[in-house]
Amino acid sequence: MRRKLFWWMIPWGLAALCLALAGCAGGGGGGVKTSMPQPAPGATSKTDLLLMAGFQQVFPATPELKARLQAMPQRQIFMASRGAKVFYVYADATGCGCLYAGNPQQYQAYQRLAAQARLSAEETAAARIDESMNMSWDEWGEAGPW
Repeated sequence: MRRKLFWWMIPWGLAALCLALAGCAGGGGGGVKTSMPQPAPGATSKTDLLLMAGFQQVFPATPELKARLQAMPQRQIFMASRGAKVFYVYADATGCGCLYAGNPQQYQAYQRLAAQARLSAEETAAARIDESMNMSWDEWGEAGPW
């Protein structure tokens, strides 16, 4: 009977089960957020952004779950579903030894935060280049296309 009951627990099904359990243990996050947290200047790692977006860390409790965590695609976000519920999972077996799980709204929040972090990094790089050149465009006179 036990074999028939758990036949569907492929790694994705197990990840979805972990996500459901993490959602139950996550507390009262059912309210609508009115403002999106801004990425901190040093928060450019993917895991920092996932946590800021509301993803939950789920640690494997058994050796079987650890093995399934290592069998998942590592350090990339993928979609998992269980029935009508959709989850987004980021497995990090070598870093924290956990997976990050979130719902579609949290994934959208992650995408916004990641875009903001990329834009901030580009602006910082442009400012460094401009500062390192220490150039006044007036020196070029009328020769430029302006």
